[in-house]
Amino acid sequence: MESTKYGRTYHFPFSPGTSSDDRFNHEYWTDIQSFSQLLYTEKLDGENNCLSKRGVFARSHAAPTTSPWTAQLREHWGRLKNDLGDLEFFGENLYAVHSIAYTQLEHYYFVFAARINEVWLSWEEVTFYANLFDLPTVPVLRSDSVRDLTETQLEKTVQHLASQPSIFGSVDPGTGISCTSEGLVCRNAGAYPASKFQHNIFKYVRKGHVQTDEHWTKAWKRTKLIWERGKN
Repeated sequence: MESTKYGRTYHFPFSPGTSSDDRFNHEYWTDIQSFSQLLYTEKLDGENNCLSKRGVFARSHAAPTTSPWTAQLREHWGRLKNDLGDLEFFGENLYAVHSIAYTQLEHYYFVFAARINEVWLSWEEVTFYANLFDLPTVPVLRSDSVRDLTETQLEKTVQHLASQPSIFGSVDPGTGISCTSEGLVCRNAGAYPASKFQHNIFKYVRKGHVQTDEHWTKAWKRTKLIWERGKN
């Protein structure tokens, strides 16, 4: 079975950082009522890359990516590919600087989801498989029991968490001034079918987040890892 790309994540209606082609889930609260646990994870500012037995893919799964900023990831994939089977990892590749420069990274690739065939795995399974393959996961900011949550509490929590700096240290690459994280992603902590993707995951992105344009790839820069900071 061929891999299909990661679906479009709909915004919360109160998410300010949207563009003209973004979509909102106005029924998010109804959807969340079917969850047991709601997970809040940091939305990292990189490229969505999938690792599957067929290769390393960017947003499109028509063909494996060959971009220079995935070279290290493709090399790492070469050591994993024969053990993946039907398991697919989806993660944020921070090798290239986008609209946030991270100052405390020890790794470049952070898993935020995993899929086997047509099922998105629970977060417990995601972390299990990520650990098995020695891959770090995106930062978990909070977890709430949906039974104890109100819609107002959820909105306040999301906005508060999104107003903080990144767990990995975040600065504006143009000015070098500290900034907030890109935002956050809320997901059903349990497993769910791929056909129900838009009803199980939601995002909140800060206003005016994207600072790059379609030409950024011509002058892209590699993100320095934490032990490289301060070196010439």
